[in-house]
This record gives sequence, C-alpha cells and structure tokens, in this order.
Amino acid sequence: MYRNKRNGIIGITVTIIILILVVIFSNGEKNTNFLENATTNLIMPIQNGLAYLKNKLSGNNAFFTDINYLKEENEQLKEKNSELEQALRELENIKNQNETLKEYMNLTEKYGEYKTIPGYVINKDISNYSKIIVINIGKKDGVEENMTVIGDKGLVGHVISVTDSSAKVQTIIDTASSVSCSMSTTKDSIVCKGTLDEKSALKAMYIPTDANIIQGDSIETSGLGGIYPKGIHIGTVKKVTNTQNMTDRYALVETAIDFDKLDTVLVITNK
Repeated sequence: MYRNKRNGIIGITVTIIILILVVIFSNGEKNTNFLENATTNLIMPIQNGLAYLKNKLSGNNAFFTDINYLKEENEQLKEKNSELEQALRELENIKNQNETLKEYMNLTEKYGEYKTIPGYVINKDISNYSKIIVINIGKKDGVEENMTVIGDKGLVGHVISVTDSSAKVQTIIDTASSVSCSMSTTKDSIVCKGTLDEKSALKAMYIPTDANIIQGDSIETSGLGGIYPKGIHIGTVKKVTNTQNMTDRYALVETAIDFDKLDTVLVITNK
C-alpha cells in the first residue's frame, strides 16, 4: 500500500513537470527571454566580482612592484649622495690646501729678506693667563728657541720650546710677553706688553713725554732686545690714555694678527 502511494506521488510530480515544460515551450520567445534575463541577473554579479577581484590583484602586484623599484632607486640615490659628499670633502681639502699654499706664498713674498720655515698652528692655548700656540715644525725642520714667528699681517711671537716635530710659541698677546717697538711716524721707542683684559690688543708703555702718539699710528718692532728683527708690523694705536703724570700715560695697540683665526705661520731662522 505504501509503495502504491509513493508511486502515485511520483506520477503526479512528473505530470506537473511535463505540464510546466509544455507551457514554457508553448510561450516560445517570451520564455526564452525570461530565462536569459534570469541567467544574466544571476551570472553578471559573479562576473563583475571576479573582474573586480582580478583588477584588485593586478593593482596590488603593481603596487608591490613599485615599492621594490622605489627601494632600489632610493639605495642608488643614497650611494650617489655618499659619492658626492666624498667628492665635496675632497674638493674642500684641496681648497684648504690651496689657501694654505697661497698664504705661504704671500708670506714668503712679503718677508723675502728673511730665511723662513713655513708651518701651521696645530694647537692653541688662548686663555686669560696663557696665550701660547703650538706649530707643526720643530728641531728636524731647523726650528730653535727664540726664533721669531710671523703671520701674514705681522708679528705673532717667538719660539719658547722645541721638540723634534713641534714648537711652542709665546704670542705677543701673552701677559709675559714684552716687545720693544717704535712708532713708524716719529720713530719713538715704546714697549708693548700683553694684558689680561685684551685678547687682540697690547698695552704700549714707557712712552716718551715729548712723543706725539695718536690714534691710528702704526707700531712695528724696533730691533732692540735681541729677539725680534727690526721693522715687523705689530699693529695700530686704537686708544691713548693720558694721566696726570705724562710718564704714566699709555696706549692700546690693536694687533694686526687675529689670533683666533691664525692658521699659517713662518719661523724666521735668520735676522
């Protein structure tokens, strides 16, 4: 009985399907369009999604490709920048060497009457009490104690100690320094000493009472005292201080050498 019932249901189902097919085929083109539309509506979203996914993946590949290219390009630029920096440093070194040679040539031409040894400053001790510099030439170069040291614009000082490859120079602005000088206009003799208060000026003392010293006078070495040759420029008078007692008046002499910027020197080996 159960089997007969199941067979009946199957028969009814088959009959319904057949009737539906008959209706569909009997409607012809209209139903074909319906099926096509249904298929299109079902398939198109899937196609669009696949196309979007493909484009997205292609875009990501391009993005990662661009990243790798930029990294490589950045490394190349870093390398080129390093090479340019190295070339710039080499050019600066050449420029500095040329400037040093130029200063040496100027010094040699300016003080051609003296036999000199060129050198440059390797250390400075410019404090309130000690104004000593160290130069890179010594005994093996022919440098000895008490030799005069000059710069491009005038007197620097004299050698106070020597090693094989270096020498200490007491500058004229050192408080222990004392230089016999003369005024270039009147030829009156004075003494210039270093002071605690000034880094680029000397105190001119023992000015003769009848000497007419004025601001702007040029001061040079007198050749007296046994250390400095005669006629080396020291500086110019920038201020004269008069006192009640004319024997106590003094002047400030601004040095021709800028000791903060001093780099190259000549040591005079003969007088």
